[in-house]
Amino acid sequence: MMMSSPSGEPVVISGTSSDSHTWNLVYLQLLVRELGHPVLNLGPCVPDDLLVAECARTGPRLVVISTVNGHGYADAVRVAPRLRARRELAGTRLVIGGKLGIHGAAAARRRDQLVAAGFDRVYEETELAAFADDLARLRVGVAS
Repeated sequence: MMMSSPSGEPVVISGTSSDSHTWNLVYLQLLVRELGHPVLNLGPCVPDDLLVAECARTGPRLVVISTVNGHGYADAVRVAPRLRARRELAGTRLVIGGKLGIHGAAAARRRDQLVAAGFDRVYEETELAAFADDLARLRVGVAS
């Protein structure tokens, strides 16, 4: 559901196509709204085509992809280039966070590959405070 606000473009929150969890998305929606941003929460199991279409339609200031199933990495490296390929989304901030894999030892490699795919920032599951700090800076227009 989109929450209208005079503050401008929404923050789009989305699960990955393979992740059916909702609690993380609801939590992020509440956090983002509490920090003063309008929110469009696309929910869980979002097909790539729908994510790209909704982002192109709404012109978000930020796209947040959240996954907790441990398999979101594969979905994310596939969809990020599709978002970046859209001219109207090329400059949109794109972040991902949560449980991005099932092997902790590969975290640095996953992070590098996600950034190479088009993500501006990758948050591991323990970095919620860093995400909130970055979101607060976005609200006041401070570059990160």
